[in-house]
Amino acid sequence: MAAVAPLPSGRVLACDGNEAAALAVALARVDMVAVYPITPQSSLVEYLAKFIADGRLQAELVDAEGEHSVLSVLQGAALAGARTFTATSGPGLAFMFEPYLRTPGMRLPIVMSIVTRDTLTPQCVWGGHQDAMSVREAGWVQMYCETVQEVLDTTIIAYRVAEQRDVMLPVNVCHDGNYLSYGTARIELPEQDAVDTFLGAPDVNWHAALDPDRPMAVDPLTGGPAGAGPATFVRYRRGQCAGMHRALDAIRDAHREWARLTGRNHAPLIERYRMEDAECAIVTLGSMTGAAKDAVDEARAAGRRVGLVKVKTFRPFPATDVADALCKLRSFGVVDRSVDFAWNCGPLYREVVTALQGGTRTATSQSFIGGLAGADLTVEHFQRVIETVGQMREVAGPRDTVWLDAQE
Repeated sequence: MAAVAPLPSGRVLACDGNEAAALAVALARVDMVAVYPITPQSSLVEYLAKFIADGRLQAELVDAEGEHSVLSVLQGAALAGARTFTATSGPGLAFMFEPYLRTPGMRLPIVMSIVTRDTLTPQCVWGGHQDAMSVREAGWVQMYCETVQEVLDTTIIAYRVAEQRDVMLPVNVCHDGNYLSYGTARIELPEQDAVDTFLGAPDVNWHAALDPDRPMAVDPLTGGPAGAGPATFVRYRRGQCAGMHRALDAIRDAHREWARLTGRNHAPLIERYRMEDAECAIVTLGSMTGAAKDAVDEARAAGRRVGLVKVKTFRPFPATDVADALCKLRSFGVVDRSVDFAWNCGPLYREVVTALQGGTRTATSQSFIGGLAGADLTVEHFQRVIETVGQMREVAGPRDTVWLDAQE
């Protein structure tokens, strides 16, 4: 039998975002992948299944009957010490919601890609951030990617963050359905030795030490004669919150070390683009950022002092960094690819405005929503945002959300 070719580490190639995520998972040498395909995630797990079938990734593959089982399988694998991975989108994420909620409470450092997709109804299989935003309070770390290269690098970085002993939380790497999942770009693969050095050996279940020779209970029932009681529940919750807060430093440290090993320096929490003397700014999330940067460059060429802040880490929210970037501006606009139903605005907008509360000066702000159901967010959209934000002055009372794709 002919020898199987290794994965092509340490070289340049063209691939889409789903293949980039799969290559990252293989480079991380995971022990188990559990899968259930759903648009626009399907090709990601198909790539991984092929890597395993071809012998290029030495991992167990579990083709489960649904997303609820997918994540339940990985919980058991992680408790047994395995480094694990899965991916999902939209209704698939909704179907796995019960084990999704359970994973951070058990402090299991599972990494999962959310290939973001708008939610139902009307029926939609296209990109949007609504699925990931709908689970933002479930206790997972969430990082959003702008480019295919960032998908690959962030997926590897996610394992280091998740498995850090003072974090020990699951991580979602979110990349935009359609625009990144199927969009092909040039990427640079790291050397396998560099990834091995960066991640080290899996250190997944030291806190549980699950061992058949030493039986133990996992996730005991709270309350009642056999339960652990509210005090234990509170201790778990406080521990989760503390781990989430410590993840900010872990994310910074991981990005710094990745830059040292590979020469690629992604912004860990937020990226400031042309913000040095900006009077107003756009705030973005995910793949829309490229078009927004082009619009900022055009505005700068026309003499307008505008900048951009990209939020990379959404959970935990980098409130201090965001406030520092925006607090001295005259005005800013936040562009969301999802909605916050409670506040009739975008969820990123609400987070940003909350981060600025309590400061000595609060800039005038505006929520913009666009790109729903896979609609493109173009340079022209961001030119409209810049025009609106540039004309804003202090006005009492709330501003109505601007729907960029609305039919007038």
